[in-house]
Amino acid sequence: MPLPVQLHITLPIWVMELDIAGRDFSTDAAKVAFAIELSKHNIERQSGGPFGAAVFSAQHQLIAVGVNRVVRQSCSLAHAETMAYMLAQQRLQQFRLNELGSPVTLATSAQPCCQCYGATMWAGIDRLLIGARAEDVMALTPFDEGPLPADWVGELDKRGIDVVRDLERDAACAVLKMYGELGGPNY
Repeated sequence: MPLPVQLHITLPIWVMELDIAGRDFSTDAAKVAFAIELSKHNIERQSGGPFGAAVFSAQHQLIAVGVNRVVRQSCSLAHAETMAYMLAQQRLQQFRLNELGSPVTLATSAQPCCQCYGATMWAGIDRLLIGARAEDVMALTPFDEGPLPADWVGELDKRGIDVVRDLERDAACAVLKMYGELGGPNY
């Protein structure tokens, strides 16, 4: 049997049906609320875990979205943040999203795990907007978010990435709680 040479990872079909026309993403709270909305849709439609993320341009334009697809795609790397990064990189045809000098923001429903934290440093993100904290994720769901540096925010700051935490935290925690109460379904 030959070795695989191609990888095909997709978002659920419902993402193409999102109505984003006229949406105002000009505030940090609106960006994170949208990421939380994605996470909730992912649970309700049984297409993945309770995480959503979205990449925005400096002009508040939506570049790409991501939701957790780990189980559905049989890929441990298919986290919401990495899916959003990969799709934004593909769309812009650049592996560092801010390479052309225009700042890029990632809004995520929950604090990046250790994998997504690392990806954030290399993806070319200037601002990271976070809903729920890692301790919320671990208290409300069966997920282990993995180890981070003690001063993970400071480490990102050293690399020019501004971090804003606790945006829409209650709403993000409500989605995590809903997922946890469902028993952490494997979808």
